[in-house]
Amino acid sequence: MPKVLRIINRFNIGGPTYNATFLTKFISEEYETLLVGGLPEKDESDSLHILDEYGVKPILIPEMKRIPNFKSDREAYQKIKQIIQEFQPDIVHTHAAKAGALGRKAAKACGVPVIVHTFHGHVFHSYFGKARTWIYKVIERRLAKISTGIVAISPIQKEELSATHQICTPSKIKVIPLGFDLTKFHENRDSNRMKTREKWNLNQEEVAVAIIGRLAPIKNHSLFLDVIETLAEKGVKARYFIVGDGQEKRRIEERAKELENKYDIHVELTSWITDIAVFNAGMDIICLSSDNEGTPVSLIEAQASGVPVISTDVGGVKDILLEGETGFVVPKKEVKPFSEKLQLLIENKEIRMKMSQNGWNYVRDKFHYTTLVKNMENYYAELIEKTRKNEK
Repeated sequence: MPKVLRIINRFNIGGPTYNATFLTKFISEEYETLLVGGLPEKDESDSLHILDEYGVKPILIPEMKRIPNFKSDREAYQKIKQIIQEFQPDIVHTHAAKAGALGRKAAKACGVPVIVHTFHGHVFHSYFGKARTWIYKVIERRLAKISTGIVAISPIQKEELSATHQICTPSKIKVIPLGFDLTKFHENRDSNRMKTREKWNLNQEEVAVAIIGRLAPIKNHSLFLDVIETLAEKGVKARYFIVGDGQEKRRIEERAKELENKYDIHVELTSWITDIAVFNAGMDIICLSSDNEGTPVSLIEAQASGVPVISTDVGGVKDILLEGETGFVVPKKEVKPFSEKLQLLIENKEIRMKMSQNGWNYVRDKFHYTTLVKNMENYYAELIEKTRKNEK
């Protein structure tokens, strides 16, 4: 029975937590698996309730932090090595950058036969300056050399990793989309919609627009707020919700208050919402304004909830929605096309209803966790077989 040690950066709200949880919980009995990871930063929401929901008990490594730090990184590295030596995995599978760096180095040092890494996103643009970005690329190229296989979560990401940023050759990269437990977003939509509309005092005719994610610079909430102001100047009526928390919260709150005082609109900052399936059902449109993404979970969940989406053209967005059928993709950092598409959806209920019906049909099989697990098991078997042949 092959053993898989899965290592994740930290247990915060987002795709990596769901991915690691579902792969740990639902992988077949042919594999024995163990999950380890760090804790969320101060400005992030804890996602350990997701693991509790599915009965997954991880090993926590508090020393594994997002910001590089020689002392804590060294301590985390030593703990990972100790876990590897005790668990004796056949496969070490790391998720996201910090876990990928420490976990792959530890696996190589301990002689683990198969080393796999999943890029849930990357920091090769829009995060840092040119010098720091170059350093990260050099590090990832070296780590790719000691990896048996690399997982990209979309075809677009594979193209970026291999061709644009030249992290490794295309032959070393396998595309395996994320998978989620989407049923809860589709079920009980009418009653869930009523709960959310009542909670936020939304009448039947009001159009509710939400954006969901960390309040961080890379998410570019400034663009979303600029779009709101553009529509407010035209007299377009809607209620706006900003779901999440983070370092940009105070600045976003101040700008939202300015807009409320200047125009007859309401912008609600909700912080994190645990039961996002119930919340989504009460929304009419869900947006994303990021400058960089991997595969945005909020857009997949929105479509599963039957909610049309509008997103900037970043990461694998074009691989997870049907343009004009389940939502719209607009150029990043540009207010005019974003505001035009949002106005179209706000003012046209017929288009919203059409996209609502298409959303569930599009995502239900493509992004279900059963598909994710099956694809990953096949990839593990392929890598194990390849390693055995190379050892002969």
